[in-house]
Amino acid sequence: MALSINEIKSGVTILVDAIVYVVVDAQHIKPGKGAAFVRAKLRDMKTSNIQEKTFRGDDKIEQAFVDERKLQYQYTSGQLYHFMDQDNFEEIAISEESIGDNKRFLKDNIEVMGYFYKDDVLTVNLPNFIEVEIINTEPGIKGDTAKSGTKPAQIETGASIQVPLFIDVGDRIKVDTRGGQYVERVS
Repeated sequence: MALSINEIKSGVTILVDAIVYVVVDAQHIKPGKGAAFVRAKLRDMKTSNIQEKTFRGDDKIEQAFVDERKLQYQYTSGQLYHFMDQDNFEEIAISEESIGDNKRFLKDNIEVMGYFYKDDVLTVNLPNFIEVEIINTEPGIKGDTAKSGTKPAQIETGASIQVPLFIDVGDRIKVDTRGGQYVERVS
C-alpha cells in the first residue's frame, strides 16, 4: 500500500529500496514557495543504522507490514539461534547476524520480541532488563561501597560487564540490555 507524505510519522514502517525502515522522526515542511516535503529520520530494522531522507509530495512510499511475534529462546547450534514462537509453538532458527549484539544477553527460556517482514527475520529485541547471576569476578573487599569504582565481571550468559566492587560471585544482579550496564543487586 502506497503512503502519501502526510501519512509519514514516527513509528510507521516503510519500504525504501527493498529495505525495511521504521520512521524515528518526521518533520512536515511547507515552504512559502514550492511544494511541501517531509524530512524523516529512518532506522534500518536489520542493522539499526539511522539515515535521513527527504520525501517530496509526488513520491510514492510503500508501507511495510511488519509482524511482531513473542519468541522464547531455546538453544544455539553453530551460527543459528533457535526460538519457539509463543503463539503456534513452531521452532524458528535465526542467524547470528540477525541477533546481532543481543546474543550477549540471551539466556535459556528468555522471552523476546521478534520482528518479521514476509517471514524474514528483521531483528530480535530483548527485554530492557534481565536478572543474571555473576559467575566470575575478583573478590570484594570489606568496606567497598557503590561509589568507589567498578570491576569486570562475567555473567551467566558469558558476557562481561562492569559492576561495583562490592559484587561477588553468586550474586544476582539486574542488567540493562540496551547498553549492557549494571543496574542493581537483586536479593
